[in-house]
Amino acid sequence: MSWPGRLFDMRDTLVRMVLLDLSGLCYLLFVPHSTSTPTTTQWILAVLAFTVALAAHRRPVVNLVAQAALLTVAISLVDDFTINQVGASWALLEITMRARRPRTIWLSTALLVVVDLTDSVGDPAGRVVSGVVGLALEVGVPVLLGLVIRTNRELSRQAVERAVAEQRQHASESRAARADERSAIARELHDVVAHHVASMVLRVGVARHVLTDLDPRVGEVFDDVHGTGTAALAELRRLVAVLRDPDGVRGDAALTAIEPSALPAAIGASIDRARQAGVTVEADLDPAIGSLDAVRGMAVLRLTQEALINVAKHAGTSALAHLVVAVRDGAVHWEVTDNGRGGMPTGVPAGGGHGITGMRERVEVLGGRLEAGPTDTGWRVRTVLPAVTASADAPVGSVPREREAPAGSPAPEPA
Repeated sequence: MSWPGRLFDMRDTLVRMVLLDLSGLCYLLFVPHSTSTPTTTQWILAVLAFTVALAAHRRPVVNLVAQAALLTVAISLVDDFTINQVGASWALLEITMRARRPRTIWLSTALLVVVDLTDSVGDPAGRVVSGVVGLALEVGVPVLLGLVIRTNRELSRQAVERAVAEQRQHASESRAARADERSAIARELHDVVAHHVASMVLRVGVARHVLTDLDPRVGEVFDDVHGTGTAALAELRRLVAVLRDPDGVRGDAALTAIEPSALPAAIGASIDRARQAGVTVEADLDPAIGSLDAVRGMAVLRLTQEALINVAKHAGTSALAHLVVAVRDGAVHWEVTDNGRGGMPTGVPAGGGHGITGMRERVEVLGGRLEAGPTDTGWRVRTVLPAVTASADAPVGSVPREREAPAGSPAPEPA
């Protein structure tokens, strides 16, 4: 902001009053007067005007009334009352710039007009004319300048509000455009992936019927691949239904939640699939997980699935994974560790996957924080999902609110 703009800023009233008082003091000391020096009365009235301007710089109405009273006294007692005239005019300028209601401005203007006209009462017509001209300078100029400053300030405020509104609208439109693009990409991805998965499931099914003399262990593998592919197709269809018609499936809680009683079995199935892939899994599951709410239960299941898949991909199928799911004071403590190399394996590009990112986003939605990183013997991923408190007036079926994680929960580290 330029210095003229700061000079008339509402927050710098004290600065303006100090400069005004210094200007008045210089007028008394250095400007020639009709008498050799200012009189004692003139000094008293000037000092009072200076003091009131400083003391009442945040109360423009009080300042104007006091300056008008001092001007009335000065008109009747001294010949040169310029200091008091300027003080009253400046007080009117302050009111015009800062008053919240126009009525205050016009009442203050009328008061100063009445005070200034007292100097012309009983004088010849010429003095009356000069008094009217003086009013234009002493009252008209402060009001006009104050209205200009007030209008410019209001226009600037409106311009800022419009700019902020346009910026928000642009951001909203950008988010909507990105969401539409992501939905289109997701639908295309579904079409491509579903086609290949369906082809794989079909070929496995054909192989099961064509190859009649298979080893039973190979048949179990075929059955598992066929069942996994069929389940993947079903989930793909349901997810693409959400993308194409969100309102039509909004009530399907199975898309975002799981029945609490089914959680231990679902985690057990994920562990079995990891073991079939060759990973040795040691599981320490708290029986209390069967009483978790549906939303956090789904989060625990998805975190477990993703973590065990990552162990098989990055630590190797001969790795040992340790899964811990415990409920303490209502908070869910979840952790998966393995004895792999303690980092990303050779050949896997840094940042090439989105598993950890997706896990972190899922955890943060529930108010937790994900910690993922190497250990002395391998890799560890863990988090604490905060306990939930149901509001007494919360509607049935609403998602409970999270509370702060208990003391001692792990702090996040870079993945």
